[in-house]
Amino acid sequence: MNPVERHPTTDRPIENRIIAKLGAEFAPAHLEVINESHMHSVAPGSETHFKVVLAAAQFAGKRQVQRHQAIYACLAAELQSGVHALALHTFSPEEWQASGLVPASPQCLGGSKHDHQ
Repeated sequence: MNPVERHPTTDRPIENRIIAKLGAEFAPAHLEVINESHMHSVAPGSETHFKVVLAAAQFAGKRQVQRHQAIYACLAAELQSGVHALALHTFSPEEWQASGLVPASPQCLGGSKHDHQ
């Protein structure tokens, strides 16, 4: 079974690049990349807000901050060129097997620069 939950399509270039980079860097036991941009004050079809669920052997024995830093380093180019937010849920394979639970993302409360006060 392929641990990547999404199949590449041409209409999601940033999501596809995130999947490819995380897959190559972490050889994940489980990977989900979910575009949550539609939940925020952005244009339809945007790729600016993502949830990443990643279980990888190299996360074993690492603190959450170390895991997140590794992902930020891997996705530095995307974070500098349009990806505004990453909700990161990181696990060792054993942690993922034991739990597999990922909290739902909260709804956006606004705050867009396009909102009028």
